[in-house]
Amino acid sequence: MDMFEYQFEKQMSKEAPLATRMRPTTFDEFVGQEHLVGKGRVLRKAIDADQIPSVILWGPPGSGKTTLAYVIANVTRSHFSPISAVSAGVSDLRRIIEEARERRKLHQQRTILFIDEIHRFNKAQQDAVLPFVEDGTVTLIGATTENPSFEVISPLLSRSKVLTLKPLSDDELRVIIIRALKDKLKGLGELNAELDEEAMDYLITMSNNDARIALNTLEIAVMATAPDADGRRHITLATIEDALQHRAPRYDRVGDQHFDLISALHKTLRGSDPDAALYWLARMLEAGEDPLYIARRLVRFASEDVGMADPQALVVAMAAQQAIHFVGIPEANLALAEAAVYLATAPKSNSLYEAYSKVQMEVKQGADQSVPLHLRNPVTPLMKGIGYGKGYKYAHDYPGHFIRQQNLPDSLEGKRFYTPSDQGYEKEVEERLRAWWPERYKAGKPKRKKS
Repeated sequence: MDMFEYQFEKQMSKEAPLATRMRPTTFDEFVGQEHLVGKGRVLRKAIDADQIPSVILWGPPGSGKTTLAYVIANVTRSHFSPISAVSAGVSDLRRIIEEARERRKLHQQRTILFIDEIHRFNKAQQDAVLPFVEDGTVTLIGATTENPSFEVISPLLSRSKVLTLKPLSDDELRVIIIRALKDKLKGLGELNAELDEEAMDYLITMSNNDARIALNTLEIAVMATAPDADGRRHITLATIEDALQHRAPRYDRVGDQHFDLISALHKTLRGSDPDAALYWLARMLEAGEDPLYIARRLVRFASEDVGMADPQALVVAMAAQQAIHFVGIPEANLALAEAAVYLATAPKSNSLYEAYSKVQMEVKQGADQSVPLHLRNPVTPLMKGIGYGKGYKYAHDYPGHFIRQQNLPDSLEGKRFYTPSDQGYEKEVEERLRAWWPERYKAGKPKRKKS
């Protein structure tokens, strides 16, 4: 590199976004992913020993995939050849492979081929890398936000270790932001910027666990704030809102509003009001509430307040929970909205809730009841000899695949815990139960609270 190239690289480094300038070069600077690269971990030992295998880094945006690849290259003293699958093609791969061969032959130096967004390479492009990963010409580090099982070809997966990165926690993002504010060489330390606590909290919340968003938003906010008489730049919540182009709704994730809003959502779902349910859902999501917390409450509601009136409600609620993991926020907001509307418009029944409460009380306060002998499995001759399984009636051998027999302990025989409502699918359930157990589920059924 001549003097002009050096000056150009130096200038480009200064002008790079804060997230790029603050990218760590050692594990001491790296924040997060302790389960992978913490001291004493197998991967960390392999990296420190310069024995890194080919890996696929799978994790959400801003979790440190690219940064980890750069740190590995730096620590292992390997040549680092980064490309993006968005813009690179087979010709770029061939050039890097050829250079890696020459480097290995002349300088005995390994080459790390880093392919960002490797899931965007088609099968032919991934096939082009395979032989050179296999023979050790390059060590592959692929980064992807998509599930490698579906997006990376099997032969390449079998020759790589898939490492799953976790989203950065709020505390880890806070460390990264504070470090950027104080760093005078690569960060914003020379600008004497300080963040209000509420501005810090909001920046962390709205960054959605993405360090890149947090740092680049911070840089915009700091550069847009004029220094005061003492030369300090005071960053307020309003400045962060402006930098994000998003107003912070008044919301306390751990205080009264947190509980008030989730209570409002639950009660409007129970009240079969989809419009109100969507409103309270959006209030929480737009304020940065943990979407998994909301999903957990929807799942609970599906069992507690809809229950057997529509068993599909639990399926829909669980699908929304899975959508959060699969596509993330904000895309999964619609999945949560779909679940909320489904639950609000579903028939309601709390019969399962009441039934389990009765059983729970019986189990806690009653004596431990023995399992009737005919329901026990006679897995040894001795057990069969003392009556295990004797008299058991196999339901599939009887008309309608049903036969009446004692299924509760002697002292509880005839006891009724579950009383179906007359809502939705439970109407069918009640008809079946009356046909199967007429003495238990007769017309004059026990009184129960309205669902």
